[in-house]
Amino acid sequence: MTHSFVVRIPDAELEAEPLDPAQIVSGTPEVTGKVVWESEDGKQVRGIWQITPGVVTDTEADELFVVISGSATIEVEGGETLIVGPGDMAVLREGDRTTWTVHETLRKAYAINL
Repeated sequence: MTHSFVVRIPDAELEAEPLDPAQIVSGTPEVTGKVVWESEDGKQVRGIWQITPGVVTDTEADELFVVISGSATIEVEGGETLIVGPGDMAVLREGDRTTWTVHETLRKAYAINL
């Protein structure tokens, strides 16, 4: 998209983004998402992402996100433990190895720089 726009995040329809089974630590978490904007060079991505309860691991990109609904505890290997819920903004750094314990289905708006 090259023009300004608005997206109602709580109501946005998301598409399935299957997790790699190796990322699942416990539970049966399911991920959905939607990219709403991407730069021409593909190095900047903006979107919406949602995950249902469970525990998963990930290696992060350089990301800023705002939680719209739900809650999670994010353990950053060798770093902080982040507790996030509605209205919280968080920053993850490229290469952070994380473990997400999702307590309630979490929906976030994100901005990723690759």
